[in-house]
Amino acid sequence: MKKFGIRLLTLAMLSLTLAATPIVSVVYAAPDNDPPPPDKKKKKSSEARPGIEQTAFADGYRAAYAAIYDRHDYTSAIEQLKALGRDDSAAVANLIGYSYRKLGDYKVSQIWYERALKADPGHAKTWQYYGLWQVEQGNRDQAQYHLNRISELTGTASEEYRSLATALEKPPGTGLVY
Repeated sequence: MKKFGIRLLTLAMLSLTLAATPIVSVVYAAPDNDPPPPDKKKKKSSEARPGIEQTAFADGYRAAYAAIYDRHDYTSAIEQLKALGRDDSAAVANLIGYSYRKLGDYKVSQIWYERALKADPGHAKTWQYYGLWQVEQGNRDQAQYHLNRISELTGTASEEYRSLATALEKPPGTGLVY
């Protein structure tokens, strides 16, 4: 009986603690390796099997992702991403911008980052990569702005925030490329 009383008291204490704790909602950005959701505007009602198109897109996206992050084959990844026909998606446009940045084509990279943010102003990964672009260009004030946007979107514990914050902590002019 004594053990039962202790368990009941522990359960009651836990219940009171949970009831008194404020509910905090934190939204984190989805990992960028997941393909974006299907574009419902572009689907045709006459399409016989829409699932096949989405599966092909997801497979193509993942193949381009692997070309970028596993093989560092940015040129091939750009071709693969553009072939998907969804470069109006923030996730796709961001990876195209990232690939151009890694190839050293900063002007074209900037166009794709801005296109990604136009498609989805809440795409934290684009804010991160574009912020790193800003650091590489020596635009530390702009990079700080991007860091603040990430903080608003995902908080300061996110990978996107930590990555850009770390880059900003380095002294200017160190020539580091992110």
